[in-house]
Amino acid sequence: MYQSSGSVQEEDQCCEPPSTQGAAVATLNPPTTHTKQRPKVSSLLRQCGSTASEWNDWKWQIRQRIRTLEQLALYLPNLNIQPLANVIRKYPMAITPYYASLVRTPDVSDPIFKMCVPQIDELNNPACLSEDPLEENADMPVPGLVHRYPDRALLIATTTCASYCRHCTRKRVAGTRECLISARRLQQVIEYLTAHPEICDVIVSGGDPLTMPTNVIDAVLSGLRSVKSVQIIRIGTRVPVVLPMRITDELIKVLRKHHPLWINTHFNHPSELTPESAAACAKLVDAGIPLGNQTVLLRGVNDSHKIIEQLCRGLVRMRVRPYYLYQCDLVRGVEHFRTPLSRGIEIMEYLRGRVSGIAIPNFVVDAPHGGGKIPVTPNYVVTVSPTHTVLRNYEGLLVNYPEPGCGNSPCEEVKPEQSACGELAESAGVWELAGGQASVIQPADTNRCRRRQSIMEKRKKMTKLDSSFLFDL
Repeated sequence: MYQSSGSVQEEDQCCEPPSTQGAAVATLNPPTTHTKQRPKVSSLLRQCGSTASEWNDWKWQIRQRIRTLEQLALYLPNLNIQPLANVIRKYPMAITPYYASLVRTPDVSDPIFKMCVPQIDELNNPACLSEDPLEENADMPVPGLVHRYPDRALLIATTTCASYCRHCTRKRVAGTRECLISARRLQQVIEYLTAHPEICDVIVSGGDPLTMPTNVIDAVLSGLRSVKSVQIIRIGTRVPVVLPMRITDELIKVLRKHHPLWINTHFNHPSELTPESAAACAKLVDAGIPLGNQTVLLRGVNDSHKIIEQLCRGLVRMRVRPYYLYQCDLVRGVEHFRTPLSRGIEIMEYLRGRVSGIAIPNFVVDAPHGGGKIPVTPNYVVTVSPTHTVLRNYEGLLVNYPEPGCGNSPCEEVKPEQSACGELAESAGVWELAGGQASVIQPADTNRCRRRQSIMEKRKKMTKLDSSFLFDL
């Protein structure tokens, strides 16, 4: 689909941005049931009215996207839009009325505002940034298909999104021209996949593939399903976040035809977890489509352990599995969003032990030069010896794990003096753990330690203790 410069070839089906004439009366307020669930945004949203059927029509939302600074000023009248003209000339803007209605404060302190409203900082580009840091064009054997990993490929089916994220990894093409993959391009993709049966997993991406007409989505998925070696199809979409009304019964009916099908969403902040988004996700899950979520770590948006914890807990309640926490890519136009790598490691350190494993994403760096996703985790392996590996848990507890074959070693018989909470005598250290001369170093005064001591004290007060009582269910 893309030329090496990132532009779209003429033969692809293109949809020009909708007309902006009459925008002042077209960008309308959500129905009353919606305004009660989130703060008011501007005088336009308060004074203009729309019917529920209009607001909940995804095609209406697409037509009424905020595309110009004049439209943006109607939503956010106190915003100084003049410095932003050069920004949207280089990196186009599109915001659905629904997503704009989530803005609580019209400035960069608001996470929704920061993710969708252009900023002058986007023109600040250090030399380490590039248009295509993942080198997708170099791994594109046929237009629109990225083949990087041996067993999977990524299909860019459209350049259209409902809303253009200011942190997008494909800012080089996002919004410059809104196109769908042509029948000819799709056939080239099918031929390549057929000739490479090692590819069993195809990710459909864009743009946002769920912004395409339902019949086009059906055609793309049918084409991929015609390749016998393709076992799994995944769709990457932000539609449940910025355009939840797109998840219609008609769309669900089409998606169910192409199982096994997986969908990855892109929630970045708890403010995006609205009743509308939850309902959209529920429809997908109820249709048998597993949902994962890919969050990007963004400075000033979600680079807080508490925010990520709240987001992950909320996602799990919505039956969406936190899948990836991405370090922000080295893309031109996103320097102001980038965080130190150490911040992501700190967040992962915080999550472990505090939330369930199903709520903890993998923190990854999508490596420059097409290196693929590299997991980055806190260091839980302290040291390794031929007989024992010393591990650290989230509390700072150090334990040794005996390797196979040392079960009859004399080290197993060494039992250092321990307190009721399990900590060792002062002489024990990592060296003793690695040599099997000690089995655990317990930090003092942890919550778990205090809880155990309380349990033991209560048991001592019991005159009779039937051990079977502890397991009597």
